[in-house]
Amino acid sequence: MQAFSRLRFDRNELSGAFGDIGTDLPLLIGMIVACGLDPASTLVMFGVMQVGTGLWYGLPVPVQPLKAMAALMIAQQLPAATLYGAGLSIGILMLALTLTGSLEWLVRVIPKAVIRGVQFGLGLSLATIATKNYILSDAVPGYILAGVSFIIIVALLGNRKFPPALLVILLGAAYAVAFKLDLVSLGHGIGFTLPRINVVSFSDITTGFFVLALPQIALSISNSVVATKQTLQDLFPGNGVGVKRIGITYSLMNLVNPWFSGVPTCHGAGGLAGHYSFGARTGGSVVIYGSIYLVLGLFFSGSFGEAVKVFPLPMLGVILLFESLALMMFIKDVAQERSDLFIALLVALACMALPNGYVIGLVAGTGVHYLAGSAWMARVRAKLQ
Repeated sequence: MQAFSRLRFDRNELSGAFGDIGTDLPLLIGMIVACGLDPASTLVMFGVMQVGTGLWYGLPVPVQPLKAMAALMIAQQLPAATLYGAGLSIGILMLALTLTGSLEWLVRVIPKAVIRGVQFGLGLSLATIATKNYILSDAVPGYILAGVSFIIIVALLGNRKFPPALLVILLGAAYAVAFKLDLVSLGHGIGFTLPRINVVSFSDITTGFFVLALPQIALSISNSVVATKQTLQDLFPGNGVGVKRIGITYSLMNLVNPWFSGVPTCHGAGGLAGHYSFGARTGGSVVIYGSIYLVLGLFFSGSFGEAVKVFPLPMLGVILLFESLALMMFIKDVAQERSDLFIALLVALACMALPNGYVIGLVAGTGVHYLAGSAWMARVRAKLQ
């Protein structure tokens, strides 16, 4: 009952509900198109996870597709069975790490400067995607849409009376009707569809683990757990959400999703920052956001290609850009200490630029932090002075 008492459904929660759509929707569309996933199952299960998470936490802790898995699926056009096996395997692995206390130990030993670096690196990556892939995707009309959206958000960001995302989404929908949407095709595809039951084989689990789960796990620990916990602490001090709770919900989602043909999911610092930046303060925004996917999946999966045009890429790119900026701003609390800022920027560059950059940045940044504070390094400094 505590979670329900902390849910609100007002204009600010509705605005905040769109704070992470620029990350999620393109990844879901990419996997559905490139890998032949069932649209109804993908959208409905994604919506179910959002609604469940919003109710459970009572805070704007959204759900995201596992990004490394999604990128590999789209790039290599892997079969859906491999994705579902990977989701189940990473759910089992994260549950083991959580129940044994290994996850909490990892979080304790990773310094704040490294966490800030992960947040900043993820923000840089999202900003790059927003600019190159989305905002510049639709020629002159798209540039105008992106420009007007940008001005609206700058003018109204933080405004509780007129939250900006609502106006931007309405503007995007109007643009879609004028330039993109075929209303006849959209209407022909309307119908009720439920998710497909799926059986995950042992071979799917092993293949998915080595092909998709291993590249994902470092990003999950650094962003989905460590950075999400820190971002929650930054935005909602004393919220009581610990690493174990985040690990449990991460695990449960991925232990359920594969059996109903749902994509693997996680929590994410960027999504949390996005929801908060656009006005959300409770889990109501996540419930609203999940309900949108439920409606799309249950009733519009037959015209999926048309329905998603309601959210034009240039508009999604601008929303994603502000989500990335909100995430990068957290670096300010280590900016005054030169060594911490150096470590944070080092980690950020590794996360953004290197293959498996999140694990490299996490390990290297933590190593540099402890080395810089060691007695041996103190002696070296003394000799150099």
